[in-house]
Amino acid sequence: MTTQPTPEDPAWEAKRRRAGIAAFLIGTAATFAFLAFFPGLPHVIDWGAIVASLAIGGLTRWAWQSHITRKHTALR
Repeated sequence: MTTQPTPEDPAWEAKRRRAGIAAFLIGTAATFAFLAFFPGLPHVIDWGAIVASLAIGGLTRWAWQSHITRKHTALR
């Protein structure tokens, strides 16, 4: 017998989504700024820097959402 997961509280899902968006934007901007302005690197933004920034932003989003979900389920 399998159990169906219960739907989460819509307010919690909205908070989790907003936190994920914020984490994505912060991770993307921080990586982009690092790749653009780190001393010694050429100050040319290429497609590799943009793709890497988006990938790191996605990784940051995933990690942050995992963290807050784990924290939320531990408190329940």
